[in-house]
Amino acid sequence: MRTALTGLVGVRHPIVQTGMGWVAGPRLVTATARAGALGILASATMTPEQLRSAVREVRSRTDAPFGVNLRADAGDARERVRIIVEEGVRVASFALAPSRELIAELKDAGVVVVPSVGARRHAEKVAAWGADAVIVQGAEGGGHTGEVATTVLLPQVVDAVDIPVVAAGGFHDGRGLVAALAYGAAGVAMGTRFLLTSDSTVPDAVKARYLAATAKDITLTRAVDGLPHRMLRTEMVAELEGGGDRLRALYGAVRRASRLRRLSGLSRLGMVRDGLAMRHGKELSWSQVLLAANTPMLLRAAMVEGRTDLGIMASGQVAALIEDLPSVAGLVERVMADAEAALAALAALGAPSGPSGD
Repeated sequence: MRTALTGLVGVRHPIVQTGMGWVAGPRLVTATARAGALGILASATMTPEQLRSAVREVRSRTDAPFGVNLRADAGDARERVRIIVEEGVRVASFALAPSRELIAELKDAGVVVVPSVGARRHAEKVAAWGADAVIVQGAEGGGHTGEVATTVLLPQVVDAVDIPVVAAGGFHDGRGLVAALAYGAAGVAMGTRFLLTSDSTVPDAVKARYLAATAKDITLTRAVDGLPHRMLRTEMVAELEGGGDRLRALYGAVRRASRLRRLSGLSRLGMVRDGLAMRHGKELSWSQVLLAANTPMLLRAAMVEGRTDLGIMASGQVAALIEDLPSVAGLVERVMADAEAALAALAALGAPSGPSGD
């Protein structure tokens, strides 16, 4: 299936595996690239040296295109851009809109720039600045997300920009891919569905928690860090939503900040700078800024250490529909087969039912 997305980035299927922190490492990205979809490495939870090593590891396992996700507001964003360029990475994706200058720097080096957006005006801005495509995430998506449903946001963005639009938020199968194409998208991006595969390094106990989740077990909350964040409703989330001990949470955030600094290689000044960037344009208290800055460590507790009691588990609403853990290759094959079947069924609706009798 060829679309504007497959032509732009050189993959066989119009499917993107999103750059999930602590989840989208070399193993998952390699499996995605080999399956013919676009895998995205999550770099925000890596030091620059770890990022370069991860890129080289994927490159050693496959010659298929893949990408790296960056935080545009990170203090070392330009260093990470330099690594992407030097290592010949095909795609740079961004969780926040990159600057006009950063987009130009990447494009001059032949890198395809694909920011993620949650509003039409953001898509219009990055398109005007030269972005090659955008990923549009509706409220159904996991992690930090907006409040507008994909079915409302997606057609707005498709009508507003002249670059390929990739739909995210609420997708897990071939029917969803066909629906996105019908809206005018060039493909779909999926996070939770790729997390729940046998190629994902997330601990089995955590995967089991996702598989057991029903729709009521997935919440959109501001209780963790003051920002809209979709995740599984765990004991810790319920406690925070119920007005739990914020002082204890803040104390824990301070301790995690020290661990995050060691793991990420950020200086104290760099962490302060990132915290200020998070606060910009948002009504966050300083305690919420600190909690927001520590969200990666809360994710790590679950996604790496398997602590479902202490960590948070970002989740799209589609977790309530997922019941198995296929390989990435099996997942991509199934999505494409289901999409072809859905398209054939739609085509049959418009076919003549028999002789007209004329």
